[in-house]
Amino acid sequence: MVSSTPIPYPVPVGGASLLLTFKGPRNTILIIGGDVLAASRAFAALEAGMQVIILTRGLVCDELRWRADQRQVNLTDWGILPSASTSLLASAPDTKADTESLSAFLTENPSISLVCITTHSADTPALARICHAHNIPVNVTDLPALCNFSFAATHRFVDPSTGGQSALQVGVTTNGEGCRLAGRVKREIFSALPKDVAGAVRQIGKLRCLAKNTDGDTGECEEGEDSSAATPNRPVPGWRNSAAESKDESSRRRMKWVAQVSEYWPIPRLASMSEDDMKLILSGGSPQITSSYSIQSPDESSLHDLTLVPPPKKGRILLVGSGPGHPSLLTIATHNALTKYADLVLSDKLVPAAVLALIPETVEVRIARKFPGNAEGAQSEMMDAAVEAARRGLTVVRVLKQGDPVVYGRAGEEVLFFRAHGFEPLVVPGVSSALAAPIFAGIPVTQRGVAESVVVCTGVGRQGKEVKLPGYERSRTVLVLMGVARIAQVVGAMIRNDSGSGEGLQSGEGRREGRPYPRNTPIAIIERGSMPDQRVVASTLGDICEALDSAGEQRPPGMMVVGWAVLALQGTGDTSVLEEGAERDEERIRKWLGEGRWVTREGIDQGWAEV
Repeated sequence: MVSSTPIPYPVPVGGASLLLTFKGPRNTILIIGGDVLAASRAFAALEAGMQVIILTRGLVCDELRWRADQRQVNLTDWGILPSASTSLLASAPDTKADTESLSAFLTENPSISLVCITTHSADTPALARICHAHNIPVNVTDLPALCNFSFAATHRFVDPSTGGQSALQVGVTTNGEGCRLAGRVKREIFSALPKDVAGAVRQIGKLRCLAKNTDGDTGECEEGEDSSAATPNRPVPGWRNSAAESKDESSRRRMKWVAQVSEYWPIPRLASMSEDDMKLILSGGSPQITSSYSIQSPDESSLHDLTLVPPPKKGRILLVGSGPGHPSLLTIATHNALTKYADLVLSDKLVPAAVLALIPETVEVRIARKFPGNAEGAQSEMMDAAVEAARRGLTVVRVLKQGDPVVYGRAGEEVLFFRAHGFEPLVVPGVSSALAAPIFAGIPVTQRGVAESVVVCTGVGRQGKEVKLPGYERSRTVLVLMGVARIAQVVGAMIRNDSGSGEGLQSGEGRREGRPYPRNTPIAIIERGSMPDQRVVASTLGDICEALDSAGEQRPPGMMVVGWAVLALQGTGDTSVLEEGAERDEERIRKWLGEGRWVTREGIDQGWAEV
């Protein structure tokens, strides 16, 4: 009998590799072989800062001899090892003698952490077994059965501004299924990335060092690639430039701001950051308003003191939304504003790089520094900059977040601010991500037979204050914007029962109007909706927090869709939710999730590449 009990955690699926990086002089690689491939492996290890020992039997290529002469590698001949085979022919070694000599060599050199065998002989399997016995990972060319590790197809990016090698590398592995294809995939990846991505890495590295060391000492700035928090939008207290901070507090705050810049700013903008830009980003101060545009005034008047040139053009301000993210979903009005009319674009950080890429290079673009704890200050900067530019006769396009500018955007307060300063802005509607993102995730928010109404709400109020969430109605879909970073509090408020129990999550007292939600209510987290790297994590309210944690680093911006519409079109579909009532809900959940407790889907329909 097959158990219907859901599997609590994802089931590991074999066939993958644990991808690691090795670097630094604490690691030594032993390369057994003297051919061109051995030279290639040695060069890769040298670039990683590793010590390299070449162990070979007489035959050494020119490159390895040269590197040995330059003292870059340690070249050792088998013949000088104790108990080594006296034969100079790789095809006829003394297996017992060579394995004994290799074992002794590894014992005498405990710094060796990797072994690579590039040339084959009859004793190659025995040599690999010696490495296994010493618990040293070994790679044997073209003999995957003997390998503990393999070499990925790698590419190291060149920094176009310096012409030198950069710190950015990509590696691709097919785990033995298609080595030649791995090389092609690698080429496709680096050719698709912006040409200045290596420069962006260089500048972010400098920014991180400045953020960590307020005294200007760059120090050691190395971290693991996966050492960041699960979400760069983790709530933090508000910050004022005048507030006293310790050195550690300043460093932590600045590193959070670096994470925001890394996540949201376009690659070309990151690559072009100057040192002054970096200091300004980390300072929290207001930037000096600069622009490549100016209004020329007449040098002289007529004899009758009449102005012969037309009066300066009156500036204007347009408030637009960038749509859900995919550039093809911009409205025609917004597209024209960005590509034809704008003299200055003031963009929120959530606006996708693909949208900003549409803006002509001659147009100045500034991105709001709405980093954790600094949102109010950055908002004031943007509004002041818009008024200053408009007074100089420029057309200012203010891009407010993704979606529609007034759906949980700041369009309303900006309208009042600009009006008070003499400018009536034009508000251009946009395609709201609240409705578009669920479509990209395959969720019809008002599917007939499943949902009769939809409510859009926010998961967090102004300045981080809590808000009341709607209570449970079986026939309703609830869309929660800006709440993924606080998902534990949001879910806790939803499922809190009448007795006051928080169901194991944070208390939701006072945060819900109406009935509690059943723990098996479907919910989907849609991250970066409509973008190529869209991710959907779907589960029940009872398991969604764990599901999101298991998915790894979050991908803001994100939204929640709560209700039975989440599973309406999944698989063979289920549009009888309202007809049949709650008695079959557990069966519905099992049919939807199968043996797991959540599902994760990556990417969008490939058809969008042609639209």
